Amino acid sequence: MAMQLGYTMMTEQAGPRELVGHVVRAEEVGFDFAVSSDHYFPWLDEMGHSPNAWVTLGAVAQATSRIPLMTYVTCPTFRYHPAVVAQQAATLQILSEGRFTLGLGSGENLNEHVVGQGWPPADVRQEMFMEAIQIIRELFDGDGYTNFRGQHFDVESAKLWDLPEKRVPIGVASGGKQASRIAGELADVLIATEPKPELVEAFDAAGGAGKPRVAQMPISFGTDKAAAVNRAHSLFRWFGFGWKVNSELPGPIAFDAAAQFVREEDVEGSIPCGDDVGAVIEGAKEFAEAGFTHLALVQIGGDQQEPYLEWTRNELLPAWREAFGS
Repeated sequence: MAMQLGYTMMTEQAGPRELVGHVVRAEEVGFDFAVSSDHYFPWLDEMGHSPNAWVTLGAVAQATSRIPLMTYVTCPTFRYHPAVVAQQAATLQILSEGRFTLGLGSGENLNEHVVGQGWPPADVRQEMFMEAIQIIRELFDGDGYTNFRGQHFDVESAKLWDLPEKRVPIGVASGGKQASRIAGELADVLIATEPKPELVEAFDAAGGAGKPRVAQMPISFGTDKAAAVNRAHSLFRWFGFGWKVNSELPGPIAFDAAAQFVREEDVEGSIPCGDDVGAVIEGAKEFAEAGFTHLALVQIGGDQQEPYLEWTRNELLPAWREAFGS
């Protein structure tokens, strides 16, 4: 079963110049695609960064030539109005010469509270998300001016003057069957973080059959396994909370408090740590067996990217091609 290997530009753990260099190296190493987080805050203070993803992706688009790019994911409802997201995505598609996919999600309180509009219940956020997707799709159509009067958004005579030759594909993040159905009906790509076959099945049943399914998996590569486990615990101990919890917590202090009882052995049990290629392949197989066609790995630690990239070139990529044939 073919599955492509992706690189994650984790904006929460490195500065913008370093991030651009990381993706340039990922392209040189041979990764099949790259995704980028889009945050205003890091999950934890220890991560230490959060530059603007769109500015950084524009620089990446100019510094690379082959590797496909994707937001993983952008929330088009609070920090950004959907009309602005559509313009950003269209421009980035032009700059990247057709290599960009717009990954969208309903957001997290962590990043969206900064504009002072509060954090409504999940059903309201889902309504806003649906309206946002409709607006973005209409602007991508390019059929004259878009006027929209919704329950949550208004658009007044909007038009994208610079539309790319290749329409920007839209991906929708899913943590449950309802979101997968929305993705199947309205999107070109399914996005997820867990190897749940039911997400893919709901996506396919709603019209997504044959379309890409992209997931993400963290790892903590390092030749010293104990150090790799310690780094994973320090920077990613929030990872196992689940989407319903992660979307509600308001800031790094809250994530730190919620993770206070997470132990190193808990992290080691859920994230491949060390330099065992087999452990990474086994973790990836769960996603392949669930029906995902793309898997972006997250290497934990902004200062650990270069050794990770060299290890990927020399050891992980050959094993990946043998296991997944991509």
